[in-house]
Amino acid sequence: MATIANTIGLAGRNQAGTSIGRAIDRWVYVFMAALFIAITLGGFIPDSLAKIAAVKAGERPPFHIILHVHAVLMASFLLLLLAQTALVATGKRKLHRTLGVTAFALVPAIVVVGFMLAVGNYHWVWAAARTASGDAGQSLRQLVLILDDILLMQLRIGVLFPLFMVIGLWARRSDAGLHKRMMILATAVPLPAAIDRLSWLLPTTLPTSAISTDLYVLVAIAPMFVWDLVRNGRVHRAYSIWFAVNLPFAIAVHGLWETQWWHSTAPRLMGV
Repeated sequence: MATIANTIGLAGRNQAGTSIGRAIDRWVYVFMAALFIAITLGGFIPDSLAKIAAVKAGERPPFHIILHVHAVLMASFLLLLLAQTALVATGKRKLHRTLGVTAFALVPAIVVVGFMLAVGNYHWVWAAARTASGDAGQSLRQLVLILDDILLMQLRIGVLFPLFMVIGLWARRSDAGLHKRMMILATAVPLPAAIDRLSWLLPTTLPTSAISTDLYVLVAIAPMFVWDLVRNGRVHRAYSIWFAVNLPFAIAVHGLWETQWWHSTAPRLMGV
């Protein structure tokens, strides 16, 4: 009787553990989407409030319309990601597939507008640096050098974000495991834009180096990666693809950062 009772108790605990594991399997992606939104809000809200105050004080020009468009597109994409993960977690897969078509329009729009914004910001600072004098001119010229280096990260984002999104969307019918992980990993690629604005909370190596930014991105994806490793006992190939493709770009970014060659190349690349 004792043996039977122990067996039943063990089976019950295993079943409970399995149920919890399955729940985490579903909701970890919702958590990741919510985490990315929290990071974005934490970075951009204080930064935006400071810039609005600067506009009101006449210390900087009003926001360009392209900035508002970019903000709306990125906000829409992050909310779409949260909705999509929640739909799968709650079993509404048909609506998930229907709503997912939106990504085919959002992603190209984000990439195009993102490049327009990067070029526009660079041109504005470059022009201001050439006309300003004294301490203001010196500060703006220093800002141009910083933007040169930031451009390295922007170019990486502009290439890798759509590339990983294509991989994730391509796998949506044939490999659900790759699809759901890659959609999260692709979204992690543009996170540096928010992470770099969290300097009020996190220590940073910027503008000397981008190493802190890359490390924080790895920390951001760690919950999903660690759960996968614990749950499955192996590294899913989505991470292998993500790391392998990211590595040469990371080497290029850190290798070119603050080099004289890049500071002379970036302005030509931006057409100034």
